[in-house]
Amino acid sequence: MSTSPVSSAEGAVIGQDGLAALVDVLRARGHTVIGPTVRDGAIVLDELESAAQLPYGWGVELEAGRYRLRSRTDGAAFANAAGPQSWKTFLHPARVRQWRAERAAGELAIEADDTTPARYAFLGVRSCDLRAIAVQDRVLTAGPHTDPVYRGRRSGAFLVAVECTEPGGTCFCVSMGTGPAAGPGYDLVLTELADAGGHRFWIRDGSPEGAEILAQLPAVPASAAVRGAAVAAVASAADRMGRTMPETDLQRLMAETLDAPRWDDVASRCLTCGNCTMVCPTCFCTTTEDITDLTGDHAERWRIWDNCFDLDFSYLPGGPVRPSSRSRYRQWLTHKLGTWYDQFGSSGCVGCGRCIVWCPVAIDITEEAAALHDWTTHREEEPS
Repeated sequence: MSTSPVSSAEGAVIGQDGLAALVDVLRARGHTVIGPTVRDGAIVLDELESAAQLPYGWGVELEAGRYRLRSRTDGAAFANAAGPQSWKTFLHPARVRQWRAERAAGELAIEADDTTPARYAFLGVRSCDLRAIAVQDRVLTAGPHTDPVYRGRRSGAFLVAVECTEPGGTCFCVSMGTGPAAGPGYDLVLTELADAGGHRFWIRDGSPEGAEILAQLPAVPASAAVRGAAVAAVASAADRMGRTMPETDLQRLMAETLDAPRWDDVASRCLTCGNCTMVCPTCFCTTTEDITDLTGDHAERWRIWDNCFDLDFSYLPGGPVRPSSRSRYRQWLTHKLGTWYDQFGSSGCVGCGRCIVWCPVAIDITEEAAALHDWTTHREEEPS
């Protein structure tokens, strides 16, 4: 494919050679490229040395409590829904050392951890995850007290979004207004087509740096036919979502159902394992952990992920504020879908469906919201 001038508005078309060149250009500019690849029976996010490591020809089967790889005949690289990780793994890591202390000859020296973070380039950011990054930007950098770890990792990150053309059985981004078309916030965005016309990618820039990189790729202008096919593929994905949220004001629903008997029902199933918070791309809670060696001469403080399902999460002198699984699940769901609006002006849910897939007892957030909605509807219909 030869290189020709392209219109920023209409984008360009690249092939697999262009995708390979994209990874090479990003690495040459000093980025650590992170993208999807197949490992351990799943599509995971890891450092890519070349585009050959992308999951060409692999899709996924998703259901509540179930995740399976499946082979595809079209060789598509991005025709698979969200895996067990999100980009939070790299921007807001599960473990960060804050400082270490050494005692020698009666003197104590404390050294803050000032490790320079990698300059990331994220390849394959789904529309739901693009919104999740924006949500965490708001939480961790937009307030009066910003998180320096997140800010340092996020400031140099280059985002290559991929519009979804193959939703999973647990996806509901349409309900949350987060996809499948990519919203703002990307540097480049791809829409993959693998059909009778061949395997190609419609690519557009969303930032000056994105335009610079696009200009270095083997690309041709995007024809009206290619643009139309890409738009149609994304629109088709919107009609094939595996899940939907009830069409109601979720913030109000959460506030009006705090005494619903459904909370007892879900509590009887919930293991309070916290898997949903670990895979959620927007959950951000942390705690600290101090460790020392057997001599007592070396100590470290680490910041680690925490979650509201842990009994100690709400511990105060006298005991935990939320001692029951009912209260802890209710805290998570009402915060995610309700009080998040009060704090940050948006929902904390982006419709990726990870919490459904990776719940060991297959609790479904859309099913729980629908049950609460049904309860309010029936309660309003009952005679006074």
